[in-house]
Amino acid sequence: MRVLVTGGAGFVGSNFIHYALAKHPDWEITNLDKLTYAGNIESLRDLKEEPRYRFVKGDIADAQLVDAVVAEDIELIINFAAETHVDRSYIEPARFVETNVRGGFALLEAARKHGVERFVQISTPEVYGGSAPTKRPFIEDDAFRPNNPYAASKACTDLLCRAYFMSYGLPVVSTRFANAYGPYQYPEKLLPLTITNALRDKPIPLYGDGRYRRNWIHVHDICRAIDMIIERGRDGETYNIPSGYEMANVDLVRKVLRLMRKPEELIVFVPDRPSHDWQYPLNADKIEREIGWKLEIDLERGLAETIEWYQQNRWWWEKFEPTDFGELFGSIKSKKNRRE
Repeated sequence: MRVLVTGGAGFVGSNFIHYALAKHPDWEITNLDKLTYAGNIESLRDLKEEPRYRFVKGDIADAQLVDAVVAEDIELIINFAAETHVDRSYIEPARFVETNVRGGFALLEAARKHGVERFVQISTPEVYGGSAPTKRPFIEDDAFRPNNPYAASKACTDLLCRAYFMSYGLPVVSTRFANAYGPYQYPEKLLPLTITNALRDKPIPLYGDGRYRRNWIHVHDICRAIDMIIERGRDGETYNIPSGYEMANVDLVRKVLRLMRKPEELIVFVPDRPSHDWQYPLNADKIEREIGWKLEIDLERGLAETIEWYQQNRWWWEKFEPTDFGELFGSIKSKKNRRE
């Protein structure tokens, strides 16, 4: 099968390429990636001599390039490519619309034009919103209530996917997974930032009082789920990929610091970001019933393996210096208060 993976130099995309090439000896994968700050081609350096893998540098918002790549008898598209960091979406919302919406549209158009057999959109539970504690986990048919530019851009592409299925019969499926962690994750997200800062004995910033809650799932379980959805998912449907491991951010960071034998005094509370969502619990019924997927890696094992990976692969992450978003949003909040 000829497969196009977009954003394959990113976190989940690179993990999926490794997983898929090992699992499917008949797959030939083209990786289309723009190589933004969070895309690291070194995550795939072990595949340089792999004949079933090739890399194309390019932007999914470049419709002409996308059309040319998909025209090469691509049978399956998996769209990981996206601007994903909520904090950055407050600063550069146009960039998120360009990549996530215009890029998603270019891929859908090429898939429709060239008769792609399956299109998998990688979305996010942030489309559901989550500005207050929820009484039940989100189900796939819940209304969209995005609270930041990133979530809104992903919701737009989800709606485009539905429209292309309803209007053209394009065989689209969408996925929304819990907060991912594991190898090759750019250290601006909470877990890799915590681990890498702790390894350097640097402060670990937490927004507000750190009580926002998240569900955590290892990237290997996400790759398994996507693979199973490709095989068994129903056209036009969306599947949550949930985790049973929910906790407050501050409790997660404390857990990681205990595992690393680092002091809790590294935690520093910083001004909160705007419209910070409280939680995104996901209902597991649909994916378990229709796909037969269940979680394999528990949080204890996953955290231990992830910490070990960052300890042993300093070459991969030491060059990165994430932005101090806490300081930035403190400034935004001050300006807002002055206007009020």
